[in-house]
Amino acid sequence: MDETRSEQATEQHTMGAVDVEVAREIGRKRDQIIGQVRKVIIGQGSVIELVTVALLSRGHCLLMGVPGLAKTLLIRTLAQVLQLDFNRIQFTPDLMPSDITGTDILDESAEGRRIFRFIKGPVFTQILLADEINRTPPKTQAALLQAMQEQRVTAGGQTHTLQPPFFVLATQNPVEQEGTYPLPEAQLDRFMFEIGVDYPTFEEEASIVAQTTSDYDPVLEKVLDASQILSFQDLVRRVPAAPYVVEYAVSLARASRPTDPNAPSFVREFVEWGAGPRASQYLILGARARALLRGRYAASIEDVRALAEPVLRHRILVNFRGQAEGLGPVSLISRLLETVTPPAEAGAE
Repeated sequence: MDETRSEQATEQHTMGAVDVEVAREIGRKRDQIIGQVRKVIIGQGSVIELVTVALLSRGHCLLMGVPGLAKTLLIRTLAQVLQLDFNRIQFTPDLMPSDITGTDILDESAEGRRIFRFIKGPVFTQILLADEINRTPPKTQAALLQAMQEQRVTAGGQTHTLQPPFFVLATQNPVEQEGTYPLPEAQLDRFMFEIGVDYPTFEEEASIVAQTTSDYDPVLEKVLDASQILSFQDLVRRVPAAPYVVEYAVSLARASRPTDPNAPSFVREFVEWGAGPRASQYLILGARARALLRGRYAASIEDVRALAEPVLRHRILVNFRGQAEGLGPVSLISRLLETVTPPAEAGAE
């Protein structure tokens, strides 16, 4: 019995040492990925990092930004650098669920018999860009639900498994709301992050204009492939997160709920609904992935704080009073970060 325990301890120690070295390698890969993407995309460093964190966490992203901010180009470039298949769906009011998942067609076999054959839709890819997802009715939006949650598609009574890693990035235009169908809360909660894509700075925009109006044609190098990404996704689950880091993530999510006894007064006054348990899970998963991408093999309080806004902003519903005061989820999250203090053990970091 003692020998078995000793062997298990030795094996765990060896695996831990290997994981630490792999974490350093991932940190180097992160720098290479950003370097390659920046050959095409100027600025948007935080967007690139958050998208990569979500990919390693097996999450999905909702990108909020006006047209023309290179959201599609960024995702296509990332797919090239990571050697992943890429498809883009332009969501429109007349889009049908079968236009996403695929459809059965009547075909004739070699023996002359008529049979139904399934033609795969664009969801059968590794990186899927759902462009302007709120321009299609809820029935079509829901066609992505099973794929995002289970990485499977059911059509014609048959279940088809999607090729891993499967990663959905959806975009929304936050300005033009006429003729749109707001995503239901259940579908919003499927997205790990809501990422705001802002206008570039003056210097960045000047560089964008100069680069895109010239004959500049960058050559992208491949940094990772699907098998490496799947291995890194497994490693994310093994990254240590100390109990006080988990406690802090849970405290942040619970503090956003107006019915929680420990919720701050401004939350009870201005919030209709707060974040659910999935927010706590994503805060810790994201913290683990962010630590790996920075070459560290332990999630920290700072990792959780850095991801609080993209995790919580689409999970906090401001009430009428808050809207009348001009408050939004981002400002409330900022106040939460000031109000909810990390546990005492965090001082040991």
